[in-house]
Amino acid sequence: MHSRRDLANAIRALSMDAVQQANSGHPGAPMGMADIAEVLWNDYLVHNPSDPAWANRDRFVLSNGHGSMLLYSLLHLSGYDLPLQELKNFRQLHSRTPGHPEYGYAPGVETTTGPLGQGISNAIGMALAEKILAAQFNRPGHDVVDHYTYCFLGDGCLMEGISHETCSLAGTQKLGKLIAFYDDNGISIDGEVEGWFTDNT
Repeated sequence: MHSRRDLANAIRALSMDAVQQANSGHPGAPMGMADIAEVLWNDYLVHNPSDPAWANRDRFVLSNGHGSMLLYSLLHLSGYDLPLQELKNFRQLHSRTPGHPEYGYAPGVETTTGPLGQGISNAIGMALAEKILAAQFNRPGHDVVDHYTYCFLGDGCLMEGISHETCSLAGTQKLGKLIAFYDDNGISIDGEVEGWFTDNT
């Protein structure tokens, strides 16, 4: 049986190899978030690789979609229909592994992300939908709608105005089944963020 470290390192290796082969991409998020991603996907996320559209699955959204190889590696290693050859075709024309996750290309991708702040906003919408549907359809002893929405996001996501508005909505609506993991690494594509982002998040 593989150790947790082995699994996290497999995510890192698949990600860096794909980015290197494509000569394009963002390896930072897969490198930094591999450990927490491995724990989330193996111990907490309720999903079924053989039935990616199962209605009561937990949702996972990679808001910092530029780190898409993190998601593709997780899908591949978890048994989704995303073979190694598709990872080798990362960022290539007509591949199922585009530079940012796009809904409909690979099973297990819940929504298209890329513009920073869009993913956390979509995740909040999914969590709100779960709450509304649960209130409408659940009955005592019969929780037919009962799932969580998990979201990974980075500094860039929280710098966008849309994330401020939707996070405010999440708090107002008390979306307790939304869990966001903030990769507070202080780095963006332009360098260290301390000169333009000092929010205490």
